[in-house]
Amino acid sequence: MYVYPQGPVAPTYPYSWQPYPSYPYYTYPQYVMSYPPVYPTPYNREYFREQSRKEIKDYGKQSFVVNIEQITKQNTTYRTAIWTGEHFQVTVMSIPVGGDIGLEVHPTTDQFIRIEEGQGLVEMGDSKDRLDFTMNAYDDFAIMVPAGKWHNLTNTGDKPLKVYVIYAPPEHPFGTVHPTKADAMASHT
Repeated sequence: MYVYPQGPVAPTYPYSWQPYPSYPYYTYPQYVMSYPPVYPTPYNREYFREQSRKEIKDYGKQSFVVNIEQITKQNTTYRTAIWTGEHFQVTVMSIPVGGDIGLEVHPTTDQFIRIEEGQGLVEMGDSKDRLDFTMNAYDDFAIMVPAGKWHNLTNTGDKPLKVYVIYAPPEHPFGTVHPTKADAMASHT
């Protein structure tokens, strides 16, 4: 007796039409309904995009899940804290065309900056007058700034530079909102 070899079987996904495992003696695809249905990716993406639209405010010290890309691109303020905990803080920033974060140093805080939209020039160095590290950065680039390192990020593109920043430990007070860079500078004095 000859045994027909079974080819690779496609995995079944919940709630969607799946091809029935085909054997050599089947001449047309057969479908079975699986439960629950899986909708096409664009539907899921749009559904979850709508679900992830959160008010941009500080949700710190409580459990929080957010589409970080969406909330970063949605932000229009210079800086808004979205989560401030005991050991780190997340802020979203929008830097206008030609603007910059401002040359600064955080003596005891490490910093992670991720560009979600736009492009910029990264400058870092051991002193304010000696920024010997420069590099262009674009969408999806991440910038790590060690504690004690002078740094700046300048928007060199033609649209606002959208970034999120992680400070460890937190750098700004809980609930920080700076609509403009001038407001941020005024809060440091």
